[in-house]
Amino acid sequence: MCTTLQPEKTEMLSDKPERKTTDELTHEIYTATDIEDYLSQNKSSFLSETLPEHLKALLLRKNLTRAEVARRSQLEKAYVYQIFSGERMPSRDKLITLAFGLGLTADETQTMLKISGYKELYARSRRDSVILFALRQNNTLFETNDMLYKHGLGLL
Repeated sequence: MCTTLQPEKTEMLSDKPERKTTDELTHEIYTATDIEDYLSQNKSSFLSETLPEHLKALLLRKNLTRAEVARRSQLEKAYVYQIFSGERMPSRDKLITLAFGLGLTADETQTMLKISGYKELYARSRRDSVILFALRQNNTLFETNDMLYKHGLGLL
């Protein structure tokens, strides 16, 4: 008698549990009857990283130095170092500029904006739409500012 072993379904073990989507969390908060239970059950899904921690992780993941990011984002090196150390909190536009210097995707940029406490890029805003498009096309900061200029929108 020959038996075939079927691969077992195994869950991926990792240090970080999978985060729920914003829609899932929103649904749960609307149906929750106890805030303490909700907060306890979803603590791994909340943003808990600081901006400097997040930026340092991005540097490692993208294999970049702070000096390279400063050059690519056309920001003063000292200012970029202050942002990475947490000494300075950049404006939303400076953070988006930093996203281009880091070579972030649109989704990575949205996450960075959320972590910093700024509103995400909004597709109903003409300017934000151009920036989202540029991020999706992997444009440089120069190319993005050129597009913004051509449409009469404020540069980064």
